[in-house]
Amino acid sequence: MKKGTRSDLLQKLKKKRKEIDLIDQKLSTLLNQRLRIAQKIGKIKKEMRKQTYDPGRESEVLETLKRKNKGPLKEEDLEKIFTTIMKICRKSQI
Repeated sequence: MKKGTRSDLLQKLKKKRKEIDLIDQKLSTLLNQRLRIAQKIGKIKKEMRKQTYDPGRESEVLETLKRKNKGPLKEEDLEKIFTTIMKICRKSQI
């Protein structure tokens, strides 16, 4: 495998960081979109006099995500990320 020059490597690094920045922006947009929907769900639950926390639904979401995960994200890391996302969304419903 041929090694690149320092300048080539710096350019590659810069390009990959830009790719990460774009993905982060998309993730932020999607997370905010998810949160807005969760808030609307919270209003519906209040009208129905239902509890905000639905452990069965959260387990279902996690199992579906794990089943569809193609990696390289590890299952336990995926679960940590989405458990945190759901906790934040749940707090927004109060």
